[in-house]
Amino acid sequence: MKKTIYITRKLPGEIVDKLSSQFLVKMWSEENVPVPRDVLFKEIEEVDGLICLLTEKIDEEVLSKAKQLKVISNIAVGYNNIDIQTATEKGMIVTNTPGVLTETTADLTFTLLMSAARRVVEGSDYLRSGKWGAWSLMQMTGQDIYGATLGIIGLGRIGEALVKRAKGFDMNVLYHNRTRKLEKEEQLGIHYREMKDLLQQSDFVCLLLPYSPEVHHLIGKEELSLMKKDAILINTARGGIVDEEALYHSLKNGEIWGAGLDVFEQEPVSLDHPLLSLPNVVTLPHIGSASVKTRMNMAHLAADNMLSVLTGGGALTPVNSKK
Repeated sequence: MKKTIYITRKLPGEIVDKLSSQFLVKMWSEENVPVPRDVLFKEIEEVDGLICLLTEKIDEEVLSKAKQLKVISNIAVGYNNIDIQTATEKGMIVTNTPGVLTETTADLTFTLLMSAARRVVEGSDYLRSGKWGAWSLMQMTGQDIYGATLGIIGLGRIGEALVKRAKGFDMNVLYHNRTRKLEKEEQLGIHYREMKDLLQQSDFVCLLLPYSPEVHHLIGKEELSLMKKDAILINTARGGIVDEEALYHSLKNGEIWGAGLDVFEQEPVSLDHPLLSLPNVVTLPHIGSASVKTRMNMAHLAADNMLSVLTGGGALTPVNSKK
């Protein structure tokens, strides 16, 4: 008898076909609407595998409904949407999709940096609204990127990829990480700094660390007050790392110059969110890895993890291990 898997969001046909060759596949029919929790509660009861997105909260309440679930394949690098401890205690393998989105996310991070620094979105809106009159010397002036100092908080794969892009702009790169990486310092020509020093010395601060309760609101009022008045904060990690209220006041009061945000604490972000009212903030709908090729690679890796585990092999990219 075929094993059964449930997919929490409509996926491309070639992914579904790959899985259907081995399993009985059930899938939520909507592409842009998350599966309701009551539906998830029911569907998870009798399945062997679950493929989910970061928008699905796979917490203890959900996992308690599962009677035979063996593997949870998350289509994301981050997995803070899953209760890893409970899954592990129940003998469930959890996997993610690292590596395949590194370069694409680094591209988007540097895009946000450049857009915020050079006021790209603001300039486009300025032109389209008919405000552009005669050319003037200081019109729409922004911040230089070439030769500036970039501070990276969280030097993982994406952070390292971002360094390579920054070096093309002759940027001085500082980093802060939970563990210092001496080999990478020599390889990449970067310099370690304690958090306080990095915030004080950087023209751009990019957040690229994974989310956990320990880093909730890591960047708050005190940290923002340490930054230069012409500094720009970029967040392509997770929204909860930044105290958004504190960031709003810092930007509104000119305590820092600008921000580029791909992520928010609550997603999708409300249209009346204060940060969306500020002209010095570039905002995006969590599209760090959103290229066609990368998103397909992520889905294929999630499917391959499912296939490997449920056909007797090991997980390709495990987050935990069975007890």
